[in-house]
Amino acid sequence: MLNPYAGPEAVAFAYRIFLVLCVPVCAWVAWSDLKYMKIPNKAVYALVGIFAVAGILLVPFDIWLWRWLSLVVVLVIGIVLNAVAGVGAGDAKFAAAAAPFFVQSVNDARQAAILLAAFLLGAFASHRLLRAIPAVRAMTPDWVSWTHAKFPMGLALVGTFLTYLTLLAFSTFFQGPTG
Repeated sequence: MLNPYAGPEAVAFAYRIFLVLCVPVCAWVAWSDLKYMKIPNKAVYALVGIFAVAGILLVPFDIWLWRWLSLVVVLVIGIVLNAVAGVGAGDAKFAAAAAPFFVQSVNDARQAAILLAAFLLGAFASHRLLRAIPAVRAMTPDWVSWTHAKFPMGLALVGTFLTYLTLLAFSTFFQGPTG
């Protein structure tokens, strides 16, 4: 929850705004990763900018400030993974830029990990299946990801991020009426 004193409706409203603002950036990231196997720094900056501007309006100031720590922590982890495990630098930067949008609790971390695992499997299988279909390849012949040895991880990161935002944005819908 963004604010332990805010009602679930306020949290859901904030995440609806985040979702609307983040979808175009995420579409850009997914397309760019498929086409070029790169996530543009401008897309990462846009995501950080969304949290900086909309976040300060939607999230209580003290919580908003603490959320920036998650960006730094995820960025450091991403840099280490880039150096030792070959994780893409763009993937690490995108994950860091998305980190402040995630609620920092054990339950949310577990939910995010489950989502990421599911999207990694689904995106990998879908990408490999689609690249094996000549008609799909013919429609997008200039996509680097079709012939690249590595997988465009931005797909899984975007899917995880948008699904998480969607779950929070519509969480009150699934809880039913209160009172």
